[in-house]
Amino acid sequence: MKWPFKNIIKEYPSFWIEYLAYFNIKTNPKRYVVFDCETTGLDIKEDRILSIGAVAIVNNKIVVNDYYEVFISQTVFKATSVHIHGILKDGNEEKLTEREAIITFLNFIKSATLIGHHISFDIEIINEALNRLDAGRLKNQYMDTDIMYQKLKHFPDEQHTSLDELCDVFKIRKTDRHTSSGDAYLTALLFLKLKRKLDI
Repeated sequence: MKWPFKNIIKEYPSFWIEYLAYFNIKTNPKRYVVFDCETTGLDIKEDRILSIGAVAIVNNKIVVNDYYEVFISQTVFKATSVHIHGILKDGNEEKLTEREAIITFLNFIKSATLIGHHISFDIEIINEALNRLDAGRLKNQYMDTDIMYQKLKHFPDEQHTSLDELCDVFKIRKTDRHTSSGDAYLTALLFLKLKRKLDI
């Protein structure tokens, strides 16, 4: 007996097919994208992305004109988180829908290696947004600046260090903290310092 479900192939949206195609293109020199999400909270399933900020690094330099920033119109809003990120539901920022924001984000990152501080959260909340759009999960390789610091100092895996603490350690001036673009830029500076010390 043949099972009727065996040969069913999921049809992905066109934007996802275009994103996957980037991984068939060899890029030289290597491009990193440092990114950060501001969200309504820390629940991957229930919370939503408020903004995404990102900046590219090529040849160990931040490419200032290769950056990305987007604010997302909200279906879920928590006033209790406003004091952290400062993003209001009806603020003055031009906002895209979640779908528009995720598609433009994929077009920006392409096949780059993604960098972030405690990046697993950002990756997973993006993946949840992709799931709502009937797409797959992010295919990019990624690196976490906290894990890089753990390796540098030979700390145990369970010992975590905040972005604020590492900015102090490496004497990085904290500007625009708790904005997605500001945190992405600070993390980019931190990544370059750690990359140099780890010789990678």
